Amino acid sequence: MIIPVILCGGEGTRLWPLSRKNYPKQFLPLLSGDRTLFQHTLNRAKEIDESNLLVICNQDHRFLAAEQIRDIGINWAEIILEPISRNTGPAITLAALRALSKCDLSDPILVVMPADHFIENNEEFQKSIKYGIEVARAGKIVCFGVTPTKPETGYGYIKRGNKLPNTKSEAYEIVKFTEKPNREIASKYMKSKDFFWNSGIFIFKASVFNDEMHKHEPELLSLCQVSIEKSKKDLDFIRVDSNSFSQSKDISIDYAIMEHTDKSVIIPMNSGWSDVGSWSALSQQKKENSDRNVCIGDIITEKTTNSYLHSTSRLIATVGIDNLVVVETKDAILISNKDNVQNVKYIVNKLKYENRSEQHSHREVYRPWGKYESVDIGERYQVKRITVKPGEKLSVQMHHHRAEHWIVVSGTAKVTIGTKTTLLSENQSTYIPLGEVHALENPGKIPLEIIEVQSGTYLGEDDIIRFEDRYGR
Repeated sequence: MIIPVILCGGEGTRLWPLSRKNYPKQFLPLLSGDRTLFQHTLNRAKEIDESNLLVICNQDHRFLAAEQIRDIGINWAEIILEPISRNTGPAITLAALRALSKCDLSDPILVVMPADHFIENNEEFQKSIKYGIEVARAGKIVCFGVTPTKPETGYGYIKRGNKLPNTKSEAYEIVKFTEKPNREIASKYMKSKDFFWNSGIFIFKASVFNDEMHKHEPELLSLCQVSIEKSKKDLDFIRVDSNSFSQSKDISIDYAIMEHTDKSVIIPMNSGWSDVGSWSALSQQKKENSDRNVCIGDIITEKTTNSYLHSTSRLIATVGIDNLVVVETKDAILISNKDNVQNVKYIVNKLKYENRSEQHSHREVYRPWGKYESVDIGERYQVKRITVKPGEKLSVQMHHHRAEHWIVVSGTAKVTIGTKTTLLSENQSTYIPLGEVHALENPGKIPLEIIEVQSGTYLGEDDIIRFEDRYGR
């Protein structure tokens, strides 16, 4: 049995302000068309084996993941929820343990792929995966290497050794791993022809992986075993035990196993791979104009060259600049030299330290029932535009610190305040006093849009007491 595993837990901090903690890059349509990086990865996984898809994602992204899976016509995928981010080591361990528990009489082969990578040539990718599966059947842990095209300092590198005998593919022993070298060392690696970028894609038998975890990270394996054994089914999701999983080590699969095992091999993969890990990496996947600029959105330039310009909601005008990245969202603007885009993550760290909302959320926030956008905010008031999808309903809730006014812009609203339920249509409104239990539902066939005006001493999203919620929050 072949089980494609998609790792969907990254935060994509180097693509801030577009990518944020609550809506990271894998769920964004950054490249071709309206499909997200996650959906492109799902489609590649379908070609490997559609009947056994396994997705590992953060519990905060569960509805995003489930909706995007359904949106591309995948009718079944198992989604394991991580209660806390713990890097690729614990995430892949959960997948291996879950796979073995499902396949009592077989030893499944796992094909592990990050959700946020770009593959230009899917035919070559699928060919490499088939080679990797055959090598993994012989008890090897396979990783895939990408031939460097520049001295990239944001990737890990793998040095290959001798070619494996008796294999149809070009599979090599691994001499060493190097994590994100400086430019001088990266230049030497690129010239040597024996070093490859680490793609983060792995193939192995579940039992082989678990045996190596037992040798090198037995405590982590044990904690993940307890997490799986105590897991619970919640709607379409599997919730692992939070207490045991949160005690597991925050460690990558490279540090946990790959740097220590004698079973690792590398297969070169020439499929036009990119981890889309920075604005410069994303820029390389876009078409440039005659001035070598990538322009997305409402852009006007004058004497501007070699720059990446991305607008989401307003005009960007540039004069006399070169080699810059300018990214605009409704609540933040990033301006960076292209040579320093790897350091965007430090801006995100500063935002976290200052507890600013821009590090984790956009003004437009998606929920399983729809979305809301913060339009204006003051000392004791906030205005939101709320969109509720047909047939969906917000939780039955109350607030300790704020009252709310709702004005229907379009659609029909089914409003419950206390014990009274009424229907409101366009241009009608209602008032919810502080402390009153209430709910909002869209009983119609078109999206419901309302304007919500909040007033009170505290307007934070955590001032919600839920009494009933169809989404299990």
